[in-house]
Amino acid sequence: MAIRITFDLEDKDLKYFRGIMKKAQEAADTGDESGIISKAREMVDEVSQSAVPAFVRQRVESVRNLVDMLEDEEWALETKERKNVLSALAYFSDPQDLIPDNVPVLGYIDDAIMIELVVSELKHEIEAFTDFCGYRDGEKARNRNQNLSREEYLAIKRRELHQRMRRRRQSARSRARRSGTRPRFRLF
Repeated sequence: MAIRITFDLEDKDLKYFRGIMKKAQEAADTGDESGIISKAREMVDEVSQSAVPAFVRQRVESVRNLVDMLEDEEWALETKERKNVLSALAYFSDPQDLIPDNVPVLGYIDDAIMIELVVSELKHEIEAFTDFCGYRDGEKARNRNQNLSREEYLAIKRRELHQRMRRRRQSARSRARRSGTRPRFRLF
């Protein structure tokens, strides 16, 4: 039997998580990128092999996707977006975060909440990376223009997708300003 539990985070809660992410950004700025990535990958592997709740395991796969995004040389994520993803990974690579990860059942709840916030914040980057992988490895790759080399084709797709993710992010901000609604929560 499964039970669904939902809750709302109030402004003060979101402010708290934003403060935590600010500390992670500082750690990412002063830390070793490869070390942060390695620790985040270790956390993902550890969670995948341990008896954590399913809702945590499902969300941790998003962290694996962020690691893959940074390690993918062909994707070549640019500086600003790379820094945001690295900051998120800096948070997940710290086992002594809000609730220490070694606390049974509850240790990864804060990570699951932060993953939800990160995925929401980085949704355009995640969608673009997923599409890029499809152009490179999937059905779309087999349908590419044969007059282009693989490298030329991927360079065009990468450029288009990087532009799309920035355009979508800017469009969302512009819509919020035009409508006079409260701006969407921003983690970074």
